[in-house]
Amino acid sequence: MTMDLEPILALIKALDNSNLQKIKLTSGDFTLELEKANTYTQEYVPQIQEKNIAHQKPQEPQVKEEIISNTNYHIIKSPLVGTFYRSPSPEAPPFVEVGDIVSPGQTLCIIEALKVMNEIESDIKGKIENILVENGEIVEYGQPIFEISVIK
Repeated sequence: MTMDLEPILALIKALDNSNLQKIKLTSGDFTLELEKANTYTQEYVPQIQEKNIAHQKPQEPQVKEEIISNTNYHIIKSPLVGTFYRSPSPEAPPFVEVGDIVSPGQTLCIIEALKVMNEIESDIKGKIENILVENGEIVEYGQPIFEISVIK
């Protein structure tokens, strides 16, 4: 008995070009079962957009950075590269404003890196003197983000 493979090859091609994962065809005593191989063996990891981080040119020193070196403020620096957010959501109020008194462990902002929201907390008791980054701005590792006057 010879079998015409053309319909089977057409079925394989149709499966390959569809969103289906499996086809089972039964006709009398004949059963044909086709299943796509799982080609995704590695978990998906989002890629950092090149424009955001990978090849960003160093920025020229800004006036704010000069002010930092001439003050006695406690500086909170970014512990990672990511996107700076002042509030937990676009509709929510900011975690802190200039003039607010903060305590150790109090959330100051969020830095998003690889779709993970990292809360940045105060490590001292003090008054927020300056917020050095705009909402939604990319921050670098070690970049100053807050100036705080220490309260004893």
